[in-house]
Amino acid sequence: MRELWVIALGGALGALTRYELGLWISNKWNQGFPLHTFLINITGAFLLGFLNILFLERMTISPLWRLGIGVGFLGAYTTFSTFGFEVITLLEGGSYITAATYTLLSILIGFAGVALGIGLARII
Repeated sequence: MRELWVIALGGALGALTRYELGLWISNKWNQGFPLHTFLINITGAFLLGFLNILFLERMTISPLWRLGIGVGFLGAYTTFSTFGFEVITLLEGGSYITAATYTLLSILIGFAGVALGIGLARII
């Protein structure tokens, strides 16, 4: 039962962080490309790669903390479902190049974020 509460707390904090950061980015950038979701997904990918290696290979950390951060916070912070909806919306609006660019960059830079996070965690 403790695991569920830790995940729920982490999820609440991740969702709030995503919401506030998304608003902040959207207020700074309004160019048609969903930069807020893109940046949140990329930073979430990096953090998941970095923290998983850091917590599993470099530090001793409670499994409850790993659940709260990895499943809870980062699970709620990243926005893949929003990403999918935005791609479909772009396609339906005829913005095929923006949709393709957004999809390709999200996948490639998302994987790069995970790889960079893993690499950084392993060298510190």
